[in-house]
Amino acid sequence: MKAVIYNEYQGPLTIERVKDPQPGPEAVVIEVKATGLCLSDWHGWMGHDPEIVLPHVPGHELAGTIVSKGKLVKKWKIGDRVTVPFVGGCGKCDYCYSGNQQVCDNQFQPGFTAWGSFAEFVRIDYADINLVALPDYMSFEEAASLGCRFITAYRGVRHQGQLKKGQFIAIHGCGGVGLSAIQIAKGIGAKIIALDITDAKCEMAKELGADYAINTMKTNTVDAIKDCSKGGVDVSLDALGSATTCLNSINCLRKRGKHIQIGLMTGEEAHPAIPMSTVIANELEILGSHGMQAHAYTEMFQFIKEKEINLSNLITETIALEEVPFRLPLLFKEPSLGITVINSF
Repeated sequence: MKAVIYNEYQGPLTIERVKDPQPGPEAVVIEVKATGLCLSDWHGWMGHDPEIVLPHVPGHELAGTIVSKGKLVKKWKIGDRVTVPFVGGCGKCDYCYSGNQQVCDNQFQPGFTAWGSFAEFVRIDYADINLVALPDYMSFEEAASLGCRFITAYRGVRHQGQLKKGQFIAIHGCGGVGLSAIQIAKGIGAKIIALDITDAKCEMAKELGADYAINTMKTNTVDAIKDCSKGGVDVSLDALGSATTCLNSINCLRKRGKHIQIGLMTGEEAHPAIPMSTVIANELEILGSHGMQAHAYTEMFQFIKEKEINLSNLITETIALEEVPFRLPLLFKEPSLGITVINSF
């Protein structure tokens, strides 16, 4: 098969012919029809993820059709249209038994613990517990946009943040996760304050339903949020992942508010200073959010349908696999507006 591959961290990305994957007893092989180009792939290429073994094929936001399966796979058949969470469970540890596959002790992550979807085919282990059937109305491109953006935002906003109608939410960073969070919060009926460093992303945030869109390069972030929310927000989500956005997210909360950390924090940003005296005095909650379980997709699909959320609004560009070696190294310096999906292999 054709695949994007690298042999060293921060090294050249090339397109090569490699052996087609074969399914193990509990695995399937999927023909990739669409896959998202994500900043998490850049983090992997940079060497920020110790799970990656070189040489490596990145890519983790995927959708496609099953072309082969192992003998122990019971729930799926050849030709099924499927997607998969970026964090999968083994089905055998205590966390999986409790329904929390997103923090599995032996988690399976295509594009990180195994070769990923920047290829014509990808193998997915523990298929029965991790695969998700696509609704007939959903395109492969829309399913790929769920990736680690929409599903992560959905669990962060609804399950971890417990956001309710009429509450204020601040969303720090209007990339794929942040824009997804805006659509979800809009569906809930919350009041949305979106924040980014570019006017273009602030404008897109307004188009997707944000009540306020603040360019943080032009004002004091925390003061601006408190002005809009009359004292502070109920839920604040760091969708970017930096010491600055994390601190702003905590400081803009009203008493007993919730900070949700979704954006990855690596390198020098990995250990931000937390104003713990404020956390204690105001009884704040600080919560992480790491993907979403396959069994929770049914609820999410129903929410998308009921609230008439248009996932295509998040997809601003589709590209061919051949463009990935040039585009992936630039993701941190030149983040795209919305979500870029690879749909030509």
